[in-house]
Amino acid sequence: MKESRRLQSLDALRGLDMFFIMGGGSLLLALSAFLPDGMHAVVSEQLGHKAWHGFAFYDLIFPLFLFLAGLSFPFSLNKQYSAGKSRVDVSLKVVRRGLLLVLLGMLYNGLLQFDFESMRYASVLGRIGLAWMFAALIYVWTGRRISMMLSVAILVGYWILLSLAVAPDAPDGSSPFSMEGSIVGYIDCLLLPGRLHLEIHDPEGLLSTLPAIVTAMAGIFTGEYVRSSSSAGLRKCSVMSIAALLLLFAGYIWDSVFPVNKNLWTSSFACCAAGWSLFLFAFFYLVIDVLGYVRWTLFFRVIGMNSITIYLAQEFFDFYKPVETLFGGALKMLPQTLYPSAYWLCYVLVCWGLLYFLYRKKIFLKV
Repeated sequence: MKESRRLQSLDALRGLDMFFIMGGGSLLLALSAFLPDGMHAVVSEQLGHKAWHGFAFYDLIFPLFLFLAGLSFPFSLNKQYSAGKSRVDVSLKVVRRGLLLVLLGMLYNGLLQFDFESMRYASVLGRIGLAWMFAALIYVWTGRRISMMLSVAILVGYWILLSLAVAPDAPDGSSPFSMEGSIVGYIDCLLLPGRLHLEIHDPEGLLSTLPAIVTAMAGIFTGEYVRSSSSAGLRKCSVMSIAALLLLFAGYIWDSVFPVNKNLWTSSFACCAAGWSLFLFAFFYLVIDVLGYVRWTLFFRVIGMNSITIYLAQEFFDFYKPVETLFGGALKMLPQTLYPSAYWLCYVLVCWGLLYFLYRKKIFLKV
C-alpha cells in the first residue's frame, strides 16, 4: 500500500467519532432501551461523561478527534515540504489554522451576541486548535526524539504541579484533584474572562491544554510511523497495538496516584485516551487500508471528510425542522416505545444527507 495516498481509515474513524456528535449517541441510547435492564444501564453509563474521576466510552470522543487531527499532520507536513515550503511557512500555516479554530469556537459559543461578560471563551474547537497547534510546532522545530521527551516531561510535570499546588481559595481538606481544590480551576477563574462551563472550572480551560498537547502529539507520532515506516501493514498494526497496550497500562497504573479525569485532562487520562485511540486506529487501519475492506466505510467517510462542517452546522442551523417536515407524519404513527429511536434515526439521516450532498459535490470545509 502506498502511504502517500489519503488514509481512508483516518476518514472513517473520524466519521465514526463524529457520528456520536451528530445524533448517533442519542440514537444508540434510545435503542438501548430495548435491552435488558442491566445492559441498558451499562450502555447508558458508557454513552455519558463521567461526572469527575473515571473513564467512559463517551469520554473518548473528544480526545480521539484531537488524536486524529495530530495523526493527519505528518502527511500534510510531508506534502508541504515536497512542495518546497520552509519550516517558517509551515509554522505560519499551523498558527493560522490553530487561531482560526479558536475563533470558530468562540463564534460557536456566541461571540457575535456581544455579551462578553457572560460568554464562555473556552471551547472544544479552541482546545483542538491550541493543542494541535503547539503539538505541530513542537514537532516541526524539534523532531520526533525531542518531541517525545517533551511529551513525557509535560505529563510528569503536570502531575507534579497538580499534586503539590492546591487552589489558594479551596476549602480546608480539599483534594488537589477535586474541582474545588484543583489549581486548574483556580487558574481558569483567575485568567479566563467571561463564564466558565462549570462555574469554578472549565473542562477546556487554560492549564489543562498542556496535557492535551500530548494527546495531539501521540497522534503525530502515530501518523509519522504509518507514513514513514517500511514495515508491512500487519507489522505496523502489531506495533501500534503493543504501543496502545503500553499506554493503557501506564494510564491505569497512574490512575492509582493521579486519577483518570477528563475534566482535568490528567496525565493518566491522556495516556488512556491515547491508548484507546491508537487501538481503534490500528483496527481501522488493518481492516480498511491493509486488508482492503473499504465499501462499508462510505457512511463514516462522508461524515469524517466534513467533520468540522457538521459540528458547526448543528449549532447554526435547525436540523430538527427538516426532521419534522420530512418524517413528522410517519413518526406520529409509531408506537411510543419506537418513537425516540426512530426520531434520532431520522435526525442522523438528515445530517448525513447534507454531508453526502457536499461529498458528491466535492465540497469540504478545510480549516
